[in-house]
Amino acid sequence: MTLKIEIGGGADAAASDAPPYEQVRAQIAEQARGGVLPVGYKLPTVRGLAQELGLAANTVAKAYRALEADGVIETRGRHGTFVAAAGDAAEREASAAAQAFAERVQRLGLSEGAALDAARDALRAAYGDSG
Repeated sequence: MTLKIEIGGGADAAASDAPPYEQVRAQIAEQARGGVLPVGYKLPTVRGLAQELGLAANTVAKAYRALEADGVIETRGRHGTFVAAAGDAAEREASAAAQAFAERVQRLGLSEGAALDAARDALRAAYGDSG
């Protein structure tokens, strides 16, 4: 098992339109959540991955910060950056977002049906019509 990242091309032309940090973030997240990178897998250093990909260190650092905020990876100080048990963190984050949404639509006076329709529309927009 090794981290494999491809920037700006490859099979998915749409992905190459995304900024490089987003391409790095998305590919690491996909590999971690898909089990390609198991929990506890040590990621390369920011500088090491930046050099390997031909990117600025700040670009990789931005991707790592986003991944850490999403609970996909965790930094353990000088010991390095590792794939976290993202499933639990992702579920907790989704639950908190759903709770905030529910409270907000209730304050706005929407019915449960209208709130569910709004949530479905947002999910369809985020995942495309295939979701």
